This record gives sequence, C-alpha cells and structure tokens, in this order.
Amino acid sequence: MSINNVYQPTAENLARAAEAIKSGKLVSFPTDTVYGLGANVYNAQAVANIFKAKERPLFDPLISHIAEIDFLPEYVETDSRVMDLARHFWPGPLTFVLKRKDNNPSIDLACAGLGSLAVRMPNHPVALALIKQSGVPIVAPSANKFKTVSPTTAQHVQDSLGDKVDMILEGGACKIGVETTIIDLTGKQVTILRAGGLAREDLEDFLGEKVLINDTSSSRPTAPGQLLKHYAPKLPLRINVEEKDVKEDEFFIAFGTTKRQANINLSKKGDLCEAAANLFAAFVRSRSQFVCCFKRG
Repeated sequence: MSINNVYQPTAENLARAAEAIKSGKLVSFPTDTVYGLGANVYNAQAVANIFKAKERPLFDPLISHIAEIDFLPEYVETDSRVMDLARHFWPGPLTFVLKRKDNNPSIDLACAGLGSLAVRMPNHPVALALIKQSGVPIVAPSANKFKTVSPTTAQHVQDSLGDKVDMILEGGACKIGVETTIIDLTGKQVTILRAGGLAREDLEDFLGEKVLINDTSSSRPTAPGQLLKHYAPKLPLRINVEEKDVKEDEFFIAFGTTKRQANINLSKKGDLCEAAANLFAAFVRSRSQFVCCFKRG
C-alpha cells in the first residue's frame, strides 16, 4: 500500500510540522542544497531515529540547521572570523564545523560524540520558517538512505524513505542540488572538509588567504560526507567518456555541447552551477541497466 505523506507548506502544515519536530518526530524539508531529514537536536531519541531511518552509522556526525545568525554564539564557540563568514555567506550552502559551546549530553549523538558541531543556515523560506516555528536547531542530514544519491525533490524523499518520515514538506526542486561545502573553523587556517555548493575560490576571495583542502577519507569522520563511500548512485558510473564510446544501454549524462544525443544534459551552456543542481536528479532518474556516463564537453 502506497503512502503519500507530502504536504504543501501552508501556514497550517508548517505549524503542524513544527509541532512534530518539537514532539520528537521526523520531518523532511527542502533547503537550497538538498532535502533534509530533520529532528530536534536536543531530542536524542529523535536523532537516533534519523540514523535508523537512513541506516546511517552512528559515528557519522550530522549538521544542525539554524535560522538566525545571532543564535550562533549561543550554540557554538565563535570569533570575529566566524561571524564575518556567517554574515557574508549565510543563508547559503556553507556549513561550519566549530567547537561545542558546552557538553550538553543531549546533542552527543548528533555530534557523534565529538567536541565539535557542524552548523549551517539554509537559504530556503520553508526551511527557515520551520526552524523558527520549532524554536530549536534542527539536525538534518540528506533525506535518503545512506550511501544513496541525495534527494532534490519531495518525491525523491518519499521514494527513498516512505513512511519512515512523519511529514515531507513540499518545496519544489532544490536550487543548488548538491550538499553544502563544509569548512573547519576550529583551527587557525580554514580547511574544506567536504566540497559542495560553495566554491573554494569564493571563500579565498572573501578571506584574502589560502583555504586548505582535507582530501582524505576517514573511517572516523569529523564531518558529514567524509566516508569513502557516501553519496553513491545504485548503478556503476563512468566519467569523462568520449561520445563515440557511449554504449546503447548506458544512460548518457552530458555537459556542454555534444554531437551525440544525451539522455540528459546537465547544462548545454556549460554552467557549472546549473550542472550541479541537475546532477543528483539525473542519478536518481536513471534506470539504465548497466552504467551512467558523464561527459564533460
């Protein structure tokens, strides 16, 4: 029996979703990057249910979502650099890893027992309204089963998690379509822990200094998305394939101008932002028998 737990973000449904968060239930909501699977960060059982629904390992930390920049110093350790970055890039596709403000045991699971906490402010009216009405930070990884492609529509969430989610708020297709960039701000130099929706060059231009990249995968991650296999399509993937080598039973994902007809072109004009927004959606839509191909043209 199919279930439809997708709700339009009316005032009534937003209030209902906020009450669900406060009472320990799971609510999926749209952000600028992907759809999140949200719970009250201070409710350890609700957070545990996120890990259970996603089949995600408990040592993989989650991201907290807030709706007010001024709340950040109450939640984590900040300084002028942190606040300047927040005021410039938030709301937006950037997550900070910062030292925890206190040792509140209720958020231990969300932090995977670490002394640091990942936090962001999403750029989506539905997400911000839900967080504000809930009155608590909402911890929310992507709303999909672990090791599968992240959802960029409400339908993707329902297809992946179904009735494991109490409510799914409809917010249309995500504008960016890939996860946030995660930066470590616990040290002297800013370090990218996960590449995402914000470019390294944008950070360096604002900071006026070089930003490091931590490109090592870890079996004990300090931020989401660091495991060797994390965001993976179900089918094999070949990249940078010549058009002449694309097989008939393959799903051809193109970028830029191509001579061969593609199943989908992420951006015919070669726009990387447009391509990023379409990438996960293309992986989810593909039902080819053997492989997906991506050609950058």
